[in-house]
Amino acid sequence: MPKQVQRNKPKSVSLVLGSGGARGLAHIGVIQELEARGFKVQAIAGSSMGALVGGIYALGKLQIYADWVSGLEQSDVLWLIDWSFSGGGIIRGQKVINKLRELVGEEDIERLPIAFTAVAVDIERGKEIWFHDGPLFDAIRASIAIPGLFTPHHYRGLTLVDGGLLNPVPVAPTLSALTDLTIVVDVNGPAEDLTPEVSPGNDHGRFLERLRSYAEALGLDINGDNEGLALSDILMRSFDTMQAALTRQHLAVFHPDVVIRIPKNACMVHEFYQAKPIIQLGRERAKAALDEWL
Repeated sequence: MPKQVQRNKPKSVSLVLGSGGARGLAHIGVIQELEARGFKVQAIAGSSMGALVGGIYALGKLQIYADWVSGLEQSDVLWLIDWSFSGGGIIRGQKVINKLRELVGEEDIERLPIAFTAVAVDIERGKEIWFHDGPLFDAIRASIAIPGLFTPHHYRGLTLVDGGLLNPVPVAPTLSALTDLTIVVDVNGPAEDLTPEVSPGNDHGRFLERLRSYAEALGLDINGDNEGLALSDILMRSFDTMQAALTRQHLAVFHPDVVIRIPKNACMVHEFYQAKPIIQLGRERAKAALDEWL
């Protein structure tokens, strides 16, 4: 049942940040709005980009990350790709993790000032794995391993992939937190008609073409007709559809107090170079949802 809270007093929050690739940058805007209104986040659980943003926020370095990602251009995103055409994905993912460590540092999860859980999936046993301890960026790397895009993360004897595969909105890890309310940010919401300013997902074809050209310039074999890239694109779109269905099921079970929804067509999974409008969209949707709740 939803937690009862006196709405005229300071509010402690369990924050659940969903998976969805670059749409997860909207989590930054949501957190900005929560802080502006005086909410105090005491527990965070996240899958995929929710784990990345939530973990960096729990570390106390979210503004550093927000400033960095807001300055990315397409060429910067391409530079962060470390190719792998074997091992279960086309991107190794270590280059971006190393960059994030350089930006914000590393810490063990159990030492973070905010309780944090990153959710990944043990692909061999088909079960969720909740990370409450150990190096933050090992947990994040496991949680962001989108099948078909990133190679799985081999950690603690497990083969780990994106937490959104089984739990795109991980409410359950926050249930033991003694907070006033639970807020879920779902970045796989129903598609909407959006203005160009807040719907940056319209240059997908141009980006893929630049991606192909970049790979060819590095002398990488991308199979001539680019079947590998095309297949990964299909897998990502299919993954989004599956996550949207799982999200509906999880929210029907757990009944959080507030659900903030970001449309699934707000951007494509890779469009981190469109951070500013996505962050702004997150803040706008947070304002609307919180105003309705109040």
